[in-house]
Amino acid sequence: QVQVVESGGGLVQPGGSLRLSCAASGLIFNVYAATWFRQAPGKEREVVAEITSDGGWTNYGDSVKGRFTISRDNDKNTMYLQMNSLQHEDTDVYYCDLRHSVLPNTYEYWGGGSPVTVAS
Repeated sequence: QVQVVESGGGLVQPGGSLRLSCAASGLIFNVYAATWFRQAPGKEREVVAEITSDGGWTNYGDSVKGRFTISRDNDKNTMYLQMNSLQHEDTDVYYCDLRHSVLPNTYEYWGGGSPVTVAS
């Protein structure tokens, strides 16, 4: 049984930092590419950051470049999102998404999200 669980969200003041974690079990974590995205109810999904299965390549959304850092520890089956210089606009629910393709199949899993609120 695959489980994906995000944690680390909460309330933070503008300019502050948070570190999100995404822990996975029941799958071979080191073959899955991973993405952090954020989405609030009624809003469109926004890709925040993505990382390859081996961590060798990363990519960031324009709104978080230079402030957020994605990383992973395949020995711990965990992915991270370090968020610095948080702004009100970063308030959202953050989800991690794991994806692995073995054509013709694609295996994709995500968690229940971790809410982040940036407020004074």
